[in-house]
Amino acid sequence: MDLVKEIERLKKEKNAIILAHFYQEKEIQEIADYLGDSLKLAQIAMNTDADIIVFCGVHFMAETAKILNPEKKVLLPVLKAGCLMADMISSDELRNYKLQHPDTKIITYINSTASVKALSDCICTSTNALKIIHHYLNEGNQILYCPDQNLGNYAMKIGNTSFEVWNGCCPIHHYLDKQKVISEKQKHPHAQILAHPECQMEILELADYVGSTKQMLDYSIQSEADEFIICTEKGVLYAMEKANPDKKFYLASPTLSCAHMKFTTLKDVYECLSQEKNEIFVEEVVAFHAKKALDKMMELSK
Repeated sequence: MDLVKEIERLKKEKNAIILAHFYQEKEIQEIADYLGDSLKLAQIAMNTDADIIVFCGVHFMAETAKILNPEKKVLLPVLKAGCLMADMISSDELRNYKLQHPDTKIITYINSTASVKALSDCICTSTNALKIIHHYLNEGNQILYCPDQNLGNYAMKIGNTSFEVWNGCCPIHHYLDKQKVISEKQKHPHAQILAHPECQMEILELADYVGSTKQMLDYSIQSEADEFIICTEKGVLYAMEKANPDKKFYLASPTLSCAHMKFTTLKDVYECLSQEKNEIFVEEVVAFHAKKALDKMMELSK
């Protein structure tokens, strides 16, 4: 069986679209109707006319698509594809925090469960986090940014301000060894360092550019540099190399690989779509409150 052809046939037959994150394997990126980071995929999910959304990513991403499209069928090819960062904060923990800090605004990274989003005032992604955080600070609010400490710390440095951050992280980015980056720079002295804000500050301080996966991709296209050291999950290298065939890209460390993002295979996508299995559901009251926080993100992202 030609899985790619069968998937294309099923998409037309069922009026389905495939959304894929940049961190997916290259064969999954190739079959995607839309490829992007969390913000772009959330925006696409809001505006699609498809009846079925197959989300090639991790669980919180499919949940977000379902919250934004409650009338559509959202499928996740591999249900066990989760997010270690999202697991670092629970709705019970956040609810207890809110009881103790009733006047604090909760700004929550999209890498979080639906139940955590439902307790939040606004959601953000790595693309719009700085803008949203500073919007709330400029209004004179006390805020908690959760669950990613590193993006929160970066926002504080950029804005020369301070606020409370949750002690969570993406282990893939958080444990990137600074010496690995320095070693790559020594091997490729003319290469620019591009880093994701989920990295620790000691990495971000080495970077020529800090941004989301989509922002890094755009930067690599627009930059006059022809060599780059990439400090984020290795899946994005495929899109970068495809968009820049004459440029060279070096992964800062072989540890920059998320197992959960690599679970999905073409067979999984085919079986998911053909059987319409692994449908994602979100409790109605949770979805209602989570959507308010997501809508606020969309409003502030304009």
